[in-house]
Parts: sequence; C-alpha cells; structure tokens
Amino acid sequence: MDKVKVNKTKKNLSREELMNLTKEDLVDRIIKLEAFNVQLKNIIEKRVNEKNQDADDTEHSSRRNFDFSKHHKRHILLKFCYLGWSYNGYVVQDDTLETIEYHLFKALKKVCLIESRETSNYNRCGRTDKGVSAFDQVISIDIRSRFEPKDQLTEKAVNEEINYCMLLNKVLPKDIRVISWMPLVTPTYSARFDCTHRTYKYFFPRGELDIDLMKEACSYLIGSHDFRNLCKMDVGNGVVNYIRRLDNVEIKLLTKNDVSEEFDMFYLEITGSAFLWHMIRCIVSVLLLIGDKKESPDVIKELLDIKNHEQKPQYSLASEIPLNLFFCNFREDTLSEDDVPINTEMLNKWYFNEENLREVIIEIQEHWCTESVKSAMIFEMLRVLQSEYGSNFPDKPKIMKQMASLNRDTKRKEYQKLFERQKCSSLEERIEHYTKKRKLIKTE
Repeated sequence: MDKVKVNKTKKNLSREELMNLTKEDLVDRIIKLEAFNVQLKNIIEKRVNEKNQDADDTEHSSRRNFDFSKHHKRHILLKFCYLGWSYNGYVVQDDTLETIEYHLFKALKKVCLIESRETSNYNRCGRTDKGVSAFDQVISIDIRSRFEPKDQLTEKAVNEEINYCMLLNKVLPKDIRVISWMPLVTPTYSARFDCTHRTYKYFFPRGELDIDLMKEACSYLIGSHDFRNLCKMDVGNGVVNYIRRLDNVEIKLLTKNDVSEEFDMFYLEITGSAFLWHMIRCIVSVLLLIGDKKESPDVIKELLDIKNHEQKPQYSLASEIPLNLFFCNFREDTLSEDDVPINTEMLNKWYFNEENLREVIIEIQEHWCTESVKSAMIFEMLRVLQSEYGSNFPDKPKIMKQMASLNRDTKRKEYQKLFERQKCSSLEERIEHYTKKRKLIKTE
C-alpha cells in the first residue's frame, strides 16, 4: 500500500488545465462549486445569527468583563450526554449553529469557565454524526477553578469546587446535559488519545429478524480486520488504513413485549478502541439483511476478505437515530517522579453533584415520558389494526416489518444479493483518483 498525505498546497487549476479536463470532470467541478455557493450562503447566515445572538447576550446581561488572569485553571474530564436527533452532528461546522460542540462552547464561555476554545487545551473523546446521540461523551479541557494548582487534588478542592455541571446545565439546551467531572493532574491528558475503549449501542426491534443468525454474524466481526467494505472510505482526507480491532460485538435483549414478541427491543453492543467513518451503521445495515434472511452470516466473512473482495458492494446505510456512544474507558492519570506528592486518591474518579444528578434524571425522565407516551399510543393503534387485518384476511401472513425503517434495502420487493450489486471504487482506485486531483501526495 502506497503511503499518502493530504496535499495542503493544492491550487486552483489554470485555464489551460481546465481546457484539458474531460466533460465528466468539468461537470463534477460545477456541482462542487454550486454546493460551495450554498455552503457560503449558509456560513453568512450563520455569522449573522451569531452576531445577533452575541448582541442579545450583551443587551440582556449585566455581567462585567471577566478578567481570567485573576483566576486559576485546572485540567479536567467533563462527561455529558445528549439526544442528537435534532443536531447536525457533534463537531462545529461552518454552515450551521446546530451542533453539540457549538452549544457546548457557547455555554462554557457564557458562564466564564473558559476564555476561548483556542486557549482551553480542548480534546473530545469521539465525534458523532448527524442525528447520533451519546450517553457518555467526554472532553478534556482547562477550566476555571477556585483553587490554586498546588491544592487542586485535595478533598476540599474537589468537594468545594465550582459546580461545573449545574452551572453549564442552566445555559445548555434541554437535550444536552452535563453529568459529572474528573480532576486531572497531567496537563497533556487527552480525552481523545487517553481513551482506551469506546462502546456504542444500536437499538432495534425484533420484527421478523432471526436474532440467532445475527449473533452468529457478530462473532465473525471480533478481532482485527480490514473494514474497508464496512465503512465509508475517507481517502480524500488521507485515511488509507482501514484495519481496526473490535473487542466485543454482541446482540442483547433490552425489553420483552408481553403482547407480541416482534415488538421485543434489542441492541447491538460493539466495543473497540477506534472506529471508521459510518463503520457501525454499515455493520448494522448488513446485520439487518442477515437477520431478514436476505444474506447469510458468512457474508460478513466475505466482506472482511479484502483479497477476494477489494471493492465494496453498494448498500444502504442504516438509520442514525438508534445509534448511541454509550461508554468510554480511559487510562488512569498518573504523576511522573518529579511531581510534588499529592492525594492520588482523588484521581481517576468521576465526581457527581447530588442536586445536579437528580435534576438530570428528572429531565431525562421527562424526555422518556414524552416519547413513551407517543410509543404507547402508536402501539395501541397498531394492535387494533393488526387485529382487524388478521380477522379480515386470515389467509395472509402476519405483518412484522417493525425494523424496515432502519434499512431501506429491507423494503425492496426484489432483493439483489450484495455481491451481485454494482461495486464501489477500490481503495487503490480512490488513492489514484485523489492523487490525480492533487488532493493527495504519494510519499516514500
């Protein structure tokens, strides 16, 4: 495999170079330029909205200018959860305000816990796509403290520290809630690089799925594999290594339905140290096809066999709505021999505030109540309709398509096997494509 790097010095093509392009390449460039124009319009709108919001904050706030030079900082991990269905992903984007990270930094600055993102020594544990939720998202950050650095790992300094969680939750949207924080002593400790494992959960109903077939397929995913056929390849950004290790892939029962077992809820639990773009949703998509008996569990082995299948077959991506970054595990924070002895018992523990945790639970109970009432109403409608269907059409099979909305491929009347479908470009072809476009540079 050739080594490549992103070409950061790429310039616009000259008139002569454009004249030599094929019609297809010119059409591609026009489409990208039109998309770029739309993005620029969105960016301008976002900047205008930001200025209006800043003006509103200034007008309605009596806070004096905050002098951060008079306050101490400490390095911490901050744990929070969010329902991502209404957001365009976790990471800040140029053309929208509706990202988790935007609201998080807006809150951090509003309550004067940080001066700016650039000076906050910030790292995130993981990035979630549009519509994806998280129960255990974690960031590392330098944040304002009441105590001098030499006293920050004492019991008093931890127990009497600023109530970070409650302070932030007062200004964050209701579907983003800060849960707890952990004191750190190593200033370079990173939520990204010191995270050892990440666990995702993907929730789905039984419907007519064969859960045993799906469990068999899960066993083939465990271990180190090249997952290029089970992800969206991001070659344009220099990602050419698609080998990842999965430590656990398991399907578990969440709740049983006393009326009809096809309404039983399950979840896929998948644990690894790092994941590729859309990797979990691609895995779920294929697992749903296996559970629907449209593919054999052995298709997982074939997709992982890069020697014989170097091109990914085209298939639909599973819905983002049921996906949740659920647990993150971290290395212990330790001191070097040169550091001053401190109370290490205060390290590597998550600290909760009883009042804040109580409020978070109540707010999430409210979310649960609203969505559960909707679910119960829909279920009762379905129960009556299914009874009518069974009475009026007794010779017809029972309808069990509860999971069809999670994968468009399961809705097709005429199903085409994965390896009979049109194939995507291979990794080598993509590298060559981006090298020709000067987005990548091959290196020795």
